Amino acid sequence: MKAVVLAAGEGTRLRPFTKVLPKPLLPVGEKPMLDIILRQLAHYGFTEIIVTACWLRESVRLFLQTMQQELPDVQLTYVGQDKLMGTAGGISSLPGLQGEAFLVMNADVLTTMNYGDLMRYHREKQAALTIGMYEKKVKISLGVLQADADHHLLGWAEKPETVHSVSMGIYVVDPSLLTYIPPDDYMDMPTLARQLISEGKPVRVYPFHGHWIDIGRPEDFTEAQEQFERLKDEFLPKG
Repeated sequence: MKAVVLAAGEGTRLRPFTKVLPKPLLPVGEKPMLDIILRQLAHYGFTEIIVTACWLRESVRLFLQTMQQELPDVQLTYVGQDKLMGTAGGISSLPGLQGEAFLVMNADVLTTMNYGDLMRYHREKQAALTIGMYEKKVKISLGVLQADADHHLLGWAEKPETVHSVSMGIYVVDPSLLTYIPPDDYMDMPTLARQLISEGKPVRVYPFHGHWIDIGRPEDFTEAQEQFERLKDEFLPKG
């Protein structure tokens, strides 16, 4: 199986750490995030992995050289990009993606997902695009007021919690979609998904109920450290 790991972003919300290290190389526990992701993919049967990088990309290239020694049964390919091209842009110019469905994921995601199960789900549903979906709880730490047009109070919810179905930043792409994606221009995955839906192409979501963190903010980075230390064997399965 093949995977593309997108490690190109600048990680501006995690500065000053990302001034000296690209976000995918920031440590979670004793390992860089990208190290954890590559080991997970190898565990679930991915033998060809492409890693794209832009910001501080030389650090990513050197890291992959080391990881190739750690994962001798996996073909790791580094692709440097001169500009940020979004979660879909530029994929069509990557080598060796024709022939079979492949996984695409962000390099700042910490999850216990079984990526092999995601690939099987995509094939069973005969989807053009499959999007990992997570039920994210969002809590507002304030009292939320409900009022009518004359400013009469109708209700008061103290620190309410809502649930939203969100994209996990993990996708499976059928190779037939490569013609939709510009080889050297910006395109995000929502734009691609909306285009496919408008044309009647089968776009599926894959509900996931395990552990997932999008490590984009300092508080998420802190939570990732805590979860990884507590659930290390789930994030890095053996055998």
